[in-house]
Amino acid sequence: MEALLNYFETIPSHHRAIILIGGLTFFWVLEGIMPLFGKPYKKWKHAIPNIFFTLTTVVVNLPLAFLLLKSADWVTQNNFGILNWLPEMPLWLYALLGIFLIDFIGAYLPHLIEHKTKLLWKVHLVHHTDHNVDTTTANRHHPLESLIRYLFTLAGVFIIGTPIAIVFLYQSLSVVATQFNHANIKLPRKIDDWLSYVIVSPDMHKVHHHYRLPFTDSNYGNIFSVWDRLFGTFMKLDRDKIVYGVDVFPDEAANSNIKTLLVQPFKKYEQQTLKPD
Repeated sequence: MEALLNYFETIPSHHRAIILIGGLTFFWVLEGIMPLFGKPYKKWKHAIPNIFFTLTTVVVNLPLAFLLLKSADWVTQNNFGILNWLPEMPLWLYALLGIFLIDFIGAYLPHLIEHKTKLLWKVHLVHHTDHNVDTTTANRHHPLESLIRYLFTLAGVFIIGTPIAIVFLYQSLSVVATQFNHANIKLPRKIDDWLSYVIVSPDMHKVHHHYRLPFTDSNYGNIFSVWDRLFGTFMKLDRDKIVYGVDVFPDEAANSNIKTLLVQPFKKYEQQTLKPD
């Protein structure tokens, strides 16, 4: 564990890029072997806006990593935050607890707030208006959302007292986890169900991408599924009944257009239909 944290403490930017691209490539290939939805769609054409928003996420986060580093150094040097106020513990437990807590503050919490706040929901819509969810959807986020998520992660560093090694380790795990749970892959139902008691599985997260409420407002988890189960936001829906997108934004062509998606947060708010299937 010490060697792992030492590596992530000074992980080069190109290594982080390798994790991003490597995970994307792996799950892209896996989708061709064991697809969940066999309906044909033009994968490369579909990927273009999603890859664009992946790049904007990198552009937003890369220069801001410096502030994360400085903040993590400050909390460590000043013994500030939850991790620094707890009794001494084994390194593996310290790292796991740090990852666990930042998954809540930096991912679950902002995701929940985005769905419950009209202004932020309009920003988050870019992610939800994908009609063919696959591994490229994982980083389909408007640049404004990338900034919002960054601010929550920064707050998490101060609240938790997270050293930079755990921050970068968490971000790397998060990238692969979201690529996995968005991937258009079909796991055996029992395995997917078992996984969902610990981590966010593909079937669990696909429910969140169903086009109608109340399913859209469920299963907010990023890596760990415990937050949804703990706070009552966990829902199930048979994967064969899932329809991707948002019911009040049915135009697939518009929802695949980069220019349209960039101005999405500035359009009129549209209320989803509350109609359980």
